[in-house]
Amino acid sequence: MVKIENHLGTIEVSRDFFTALVGNTVSGCFGVAGMADPHPPKGLRRLFAKPDDSRGVVIRVQEDSLVIDLHIEVTYGTNISAIVKSITHKVCYTVEDITGIHVAAVNVFVDGLKNS
Repeated sequence: MVKIENHLGTIEVSRDFFTALVGNTVSGCFGVAGMADPHPPKGLRRLFAKPDDSRGVVIRVQEDSLVIDLHIEVTYGTNISAIVKSITHKVCYTVEDITGIHVAAVNVFVDGLKNS
């Protein structure tokens, strides 16, 4: 849970909401082939794992703001620098617009390339 206190009281937002919000935002960005799991399952669990948009999202709270780590796979032949810049801007804007919580940093890790 992420807790924000203001003059009216306390607001609690679940981490699942943030991961779903950020995962859906990133999946809609141009050049993103999918999310990459920072800790992939091993053995037979790898075969039966469902694709999940929020699996490559890690949310941390630092003081009164969020730090978001993203693990993505990009489409081969796209400009990685432009994709990362676009994702960073879009994620910051979406999270701050919907929740009102400041995003201190968005760290994007490109874990792989995929052919379209």
